[in-house]
Amino acid sequence: MTQQIKKVVLAYSGGLDTSVILHWLIKTYRCEVVAYCADLGQGEELDRVREKAVKTGASKVVIEDLKEEFVRDFVFPCLKANAVYERADAVAHGATGKGNDQVRFELTYMALDPAIRVIAPWREWDLRSRSDLIDYARRHGIAIPVTTEKPYSTDRNLYHISFEGGVLEDPWREPPQEMFTLTVAPEKAPDHPTYVEIGFTEGLPVAVNGRKLSPARLLATLNEAAGKHGVGRVDLVENRYVGMKSRGVYETPGGTVLQVAHRAVESITMDREVMHLRDALIPRFAELVYYGYWYSPEMEVLKRMIDETQKHVTGTARLKLFKGTCIVVGRKSPVSLYDPAMATFEADRVYDQKDAGGFIRLNALRLRLKAMRRRGKK
Repeated sequence: MTQQIKKVVLAYSGGLDTSVILHWLIKTYRCEVVAYCADLGQGEELDRVREKAVKTGASKVVIEDLKEEFVRDFVFPCLKANAVYERADAVAHGATGKGNDQVRFELTYMALDPAIRVIAPWREWDLRSRSDLIDYARRHGIAIPVTTEKPYSTDRNLYHISFEGGVLEDPWREPPQEMFTLTVAPEKAPDHPTYVEIGFTEGLPVAVNGRKLSPARLLATLNEAAGKHGVGRVDLVENRYVGMKSRGVYETPGGTVLQVAHRAVESITMDREVMHLRDALIPRFAELVYYGYWYSPEMEVLKRMIDETQKHVTGTARLKLFKGTCIVVGRKSPVSLYDPAMATFEADRVYDQKDAGGFIRLNALRLRLKAMRRRGKK
């Protein structure tokens, strides 16, 4: 089987796992390995990726700037709901046999090319831990960013940064403060709040403080503003698709602000029953994303339905960022369903409060019938 593979495309980050995997693939399969890295906003992590990959043995390194596509085509559709290179024989990834990312990688590979062969080193080699990987890297002179003193795993893109493993495997232990990258500690944030206005058009964020921005620039701008105030830290124990629980710590400053702002604009523009229907589907949508079914038929149907719910979600939300909090302090829309004349507690001429009596009696009819039946049996 190994002789049949001439070229492998490796999803490469330059981190511990993929650095070792690159060397291991060449050694095990005796094939050409193309290191592919999508620039999704990892920042300085990409500075030495090309050099490291070539030094470790990659025949070619491909780095594509996909930040705009990432935010526009994947992050923003999720917000609305609250590739094979050069004819390779196989693709490889660095996901372990315990994680959800292996499922997301491989379901996507197969959706795009049902005949592609997938190599998952963590399910093949005899290395059993990240400590084993560190030892392997040292034996073979592979530069790695992880040490036995800081063995937690880090994954970063423009939307978030995640940490897991190592010291974080104890769910009782507080994450080390020096670990955080995108956010300051809330207690060290400025003593004065920052106000930010986010404009939406049909459910999509398009402007910050009245300035129109591309998807990637908009998210980067909010990351910086919210990060300064310690907004967007999450520490949770999640349920993995494979059945186990896993503790992860996340920083999502801009994404947190967008979610709060989006909800605020929806609150004055969405029909009640449409919102309730959409909200009922949020767990299903989130599950499909988490489990890797982005290209499934059911996801296509869900995305079309959610797009329909967002047609009138146009307006602006005003938020206050302060000491780790993101608070809505205002919302407005040219197509708002909020009518002050209807909602007022003062005297009005557009709503006859006597009408509420008949409305309540009709809705209580089945409850009254049930009570009458119960009394009749006594």
